[in-house]
Amino acid sequence: QVQLVESGGGLVQAGGSLRLSCAASGRTFSRYGMGWFRQAPGKEREFVAGINWSGDKTVYTDSVKGRFTISRDNAKNTVYLQMNSLKPEDTAVYYCAADRIVLRSFAVTTTNEYGHWGQGTQVTVSS
Repeated sequence: QVQLVESGGGLVQAGGSLRLSCAASGRTFSRYGMGWFRQAPGKEREFVAGINWSGDKTVYTDSVKGRFTISRDNAKNTVYLQMNSLKPEDTAVYYCAADRIVLRSFAVTTTNEYGHWGQGTQVTVSS
């Protein structure tokens, strides 16, 4: 079982940066691929970025490519999302999630492939 706690959200002006962190409990964190999702008011939860268990494969949704970077530190049981050049349309609650299957070689991109979720952290980008 993996428990996840996000932090690092807040209010930032357009063009600014934030770094989200997701701290995981449990000794098996390093075996799970991890992902970041976001949900804006009135919209469905959408995939943002994913990283496989070993950290050598990442995937991003098109709208954040070149601006966001996902990374992980297995020694610290933490996954990060560095967000640069933020836009008002990035405003959402951001959630981290752990793959429901361990040791998958690639990062997955759909909500139903993730079995553990954090409580979310709010990111607001003002124009």
